[in-house]
Formats: sequence, structure tokens, C-alpha cells
Amino acid sequence: MCLAIPGKVESITGTDPMTRMGRVNFGGVIKEASLAYVPQVQVGDYVIVHVGFALSQVDEAEARQVFEYLKQMEELDELRTEVETKVREGGP
Repeated sequence: MCLAIPGKVESITGTDPMTRMGRVNFGGVIKEASLAYVPQVQVGDYVIVHVGFALSQVDEAEARQVFEYLKQMEELDELRTEVETKVREGGP
């Protein structure tokens, strides 16, 4: 299942609004995401990410609530396993 999930922006690279990228922390899993759709986002903000694109900004309380739901559904473990597998295989 594909979900749009919240994450905390840990760092941002690039100044061109169309190519800005952020390292986003999804409960301990760090992934790169395009910030082209959320030009106002800064380090420390929370965003909703789907297929590598931050789609909107959310507040921290909402993000934490979604993390709790994902933990209950064991979706965070699935995401963590997917990322770890890609790293072992040398993928992005």
C-alpha cells in the first residue's frame, strides 16, 4: 500500500525552488524528498511525503499522531525494512 506519511525536515539542499531537496526523517528512517511543492518549508518543519515529493506542511502534533497510528499498524517497520534492503543492495 502506498501512503503519504509525515516526516521532519532534517536538512535542505539547493536554492532553486524546483530542485530543492530535503532529508526527511520518518520516525528514524531518513529519505530524500523533493520540496518543490512546499517552497515555504524550513528545517525542523513537518511535511507529508508521497512517492518522494513533499505535498504539504503539517504541524508536529498531527505528524506525531500519524506516527502513532503507523506504529499500531506496523507500517513504520515495513518502511524501515524497505529502506534497509535498498541500502544493502546499493540502491537510492
